[in-house]
Amino acid sequence: MTAGMIQPRKRRMPLGLRGRLLGTMAAAAAWSVGFAGVAPSANAADVQSKQWYLSAMQADEMWKVARGQGIKVAVIDTGVNSSTPSLKGQVLQGFDATGISGDEFDDYNGHGTTMAELIAGTGDGGGLKGLAPDTKIIPMRISDTELQNNESVNAHDTADAIRAAADSDAQIISMSFASDFPGREEREAAEYAESKGKVFFAGVGNNAKKGNKEQYPAAYPQVVGVSSADRNGKVAEYAQNGSIVDIASPGNEIPYWCDETFQGYCDGDGGTSAATAIASASAALVWSAHPDWTANQVLNVLFDTAGRDWEKGILSKYLGHGLIRPSMNILKGKGTPGDPDISPLTHEKTSGSTGSAAPSAPTSAEPEKDGQTDDAAMADAGTEQNDNDQLVWVLGGVAAVVVLGVATFALVRQRRTL
Repeated sequence: MTAGMIQPRKRRMPLGLRGRLLGTMAAAAAWSVGFAGVAPSANAADVQSKQWYLSAMQADEMWKVARGQGIKVAVIDTGVNSSTPSLKGQVLQGFDATGISGDEFDDYNGHGTTMAELIAGTGDGGGLKGLAPDTKIIPMRISDTELQNNESVNAHDTADAIRAAADSDAQIISMSFASDFPGREEREAAEYAESKGKVFFAGVGNNAKKGNKEQYPAAYPQVVGVSSADRNGKVAEYAQNGSIVDIASPGNEIPYWCDETFQGYCDGDGGTSAATAIASASAALVWSAHPDWTANQVLNVLFDTAGRDWEKGILSKYLGHGLIRPSMNILKGKGTPGDPDISPLTHEKTSGSTGSAAPSAPTSAEPEKDGQTDDAAMADAGTEQNDNDQLVWVLGGVAAVVVLGVATFALVRQRRTL
């Protein structure tokens, strides 16, 4: 089977022991916001035609300005197969924290390779196209529950991987793993990553219907918790919600490598795993366009330009700051970078926040001081149209949260300090 072929497959079930979630599939329900008319390509046979969010997020237009050049993303996952057609030349030396045979290039179930392709894939050979195709991937391999059950693994692999990522050349850390349980070593590693000037994204988890427990590392104050949304802008019913959520990103109906044999992609939901990878790629695009910004400024702009119709600075328990929209900065110059040394997550001063080493890339306009101009766009009034009348991921009218049948719009305080 060639890389471009997709075979149907049942949704993968969530992993149990230690609670790590690797892209669990579930039905999407949710709230009445939407894209301005995204046309699905559900009948297409090739994998790239099923990457609906690329057109919705204006990837082709953004790539004329920024492609993630000069940016490296550390992918903490099941390993990354650097030999897939879409990842050849995209993967650098990383770190294997598992303590078992093999290395960071041995992906034992295909999950990490999918995440890497969603970030930096070239699309060669009919594989997945990355949202930031000029970024480089630094793989950090950790263990999932099945591997833990079958092998004697390093009990502190996640903390070790986070520290290794913090010490690497990566500006961004992307972790599509989660656990029900916090740990001192992991929490301190997240704090260390912040002190090293990294932006750290992690999925909020896919078990909202099974207790909706806070997931780690997403729940740590220094980590950006990412929720999943579908092609209509609806937050996924399966995605955990609460103060853990900082932003929402595309995650539903995104193909993935079926398994460790890398014979083909499967249809299904990428879940908060894919959403995390796409959020990380969004940060890479913004940072490559503004290489002198710090991690705090990149994140400030992503929060500032997120699609929402509520007051800036207040977080929805389902969407955090809103739907991620890097094109608002890259194509329109929107978003206020703010203080380079103050974290938009904790509102505290951080250390080690340095700009990337990427070459400067031209942007269409300098960021405005008021980045909320288009945040409350109404699709029916046509107030959020881009210059080329292409599709933009935007909020529709007055949004009503309808999650698990509860018709309320719930707002919560920013995430709590552990």
